[in-house]
Amino acid sequence: MLIHQRTLQNEISLTGIGLHTGHECTITFKPAPVNTGYIFVRTDIDDCPEIPALIDYVVDVLRGTTIGIGEVKVHTTEHVLAALYGLQIDNCRIELSGPEPPVLDGSSHPFAEALLSAGIAEQDEPKNYLVIDETIEYHNPEKGVDIVALPLDGFRTTVMVDYKNPALGSQHSGLFDLDKEFLREFSPCRTFCFLSEVEALANQGIIKGADIDNAIVIVDKQLDESQVQTLAGKVGVDTSHLVLGENGILNNRELRFTNEPARHKLLDLLGDLALLGMPVKAQILAARPGHASNVEFVKQLKKYADRNKLARQYQHEKKAGVIFDINAIMNILPHRYPFLLIDKIVEFKLDEKIVSIKNVTMNEPFFQGHFPGNPVMPGVLIIEAMAQTGGIMMLNGKENLKESVVFFMGIDKARFRKPVLPGDTLVIEAVMTNMRRTVCQFDAKAYVRGELVCEASLMATVMEKKS
Repeated sequence: MLIHQRTLQNEISLTGIGLHTGHECTITFKPAPVNTGYIFVRTDIDDCPEIPALIDYVVDVLRGTTIGIGEVKVHTTEHVLAALYGLQIDNCRIELSGPEPPVLDGSSHPFAEALLSAGIAEQDEPKNYLVIDETIEYHNPEKGVDIVALPLDGFRTTVMVDYKNPALGSQHSGLFDLDKEFLREFSPCRTFCFLSEVEALANQGIIKGADIDNAIVIVDKQLDESQVQTLAGKVGVDTSHLVLGENGILNNRELRFTNEPARHKLLDLLGDLALLGMPVKAQILAARPGHASNVEFVKQLKKYADRNKLARQYQHEKKAGVIFDINAIMNILPHRYPFLLIDKIVEFKLDEKIVSIKNVTMNEPFFQGHFPGNPVMPGVLIIEAMAQTGGIMMLNGKENLKESVVFFMGIDKARFRKPVLPGDTLVIEAVMTNMRRTVCQFDAKAYVRGELVCEASLMATVMEKKS
């Protein structure tokens, strides 16, 4: 069934204080044309600069996700974006009269309710889903973070949090149906922090707009009266309105759900996923996620999406286990027989890694003159096959592919371990080690039946073709 993009029927505004900057701000949601995505607009600045809500524009992840271009920034985007993503709205202009959306009650619910009251309109263009058909993983062993996307014809996500803090303990939550669960079960879940963090956060110059009504503060330490007074002064609250609480929450506030912190982490994950610029069809499992890890995971998804976009551009017929077949390779590389030395690409991570296959047969033209009585593939041609493999990794990131060409600048640490004979299958793996504008370095290794036969470090540059 074809599912169409959606935008708003009418515009709607909300006003409040920003959580971290403390500035009052009016946010206005407006309809937008198809394929616009989410655009933040700073109406308080001359010429009303626009910032697309895309992963490439993330500039900070300290206690929230901040996007920016140059000196123009929008802080704490995740609650707004979670509301849009959760309601499956694809296109929206988000105008702000300040640097940060209002925090309101610390959740996405006020934004979601406002968006629904503005009305949702279906548009004449199908949604552009990112369909995950392989496992995509992000791991940060130091922080114990694991986020995995698995193939699924739909969307669901499960989040587990464990701060190794007895005041919170381990919690998990799962969202299995955006239509049925997002608005009631997840959008009302509020941001939270630990009491032990509050003073440090205030000293960092953030949470300027925080108060006891827009965040859940989990009591993980006991304070005496003087410490309570100091804390109240830090966050601008009268001491008569600050009570440590008997239920483990500052001021004895009631949680909206027993696992509200885990649900809020899931909400944050949705807001950060929105920075991909397209809805995802996948099952996402996240252990101990945070904004920094969410952003890194979305970068992985973007590379996967970019690779798939390029694969569709050159690989017209999808083949199991093949990213680019020989016809696609000939559309990418300028080489032709007898100097086209790779047959297919079987693995490709944009700007990271690529794996090619070269089937070596007795019909290769070089065997006629290179030890014809005892044929061995020339080592220089193995290096050339490595270079062509790396060349695809470089060229595939360029929009004007037909106008570009790769020139190799250096070969270092070349070693030939074993001879390559007719009937062998070369598996060539190239890994990017350094990328500076148009110059890159990558390490390449060639294997036959799992044994290393050749390795080298290569340097190359991408240049425009001369007319």
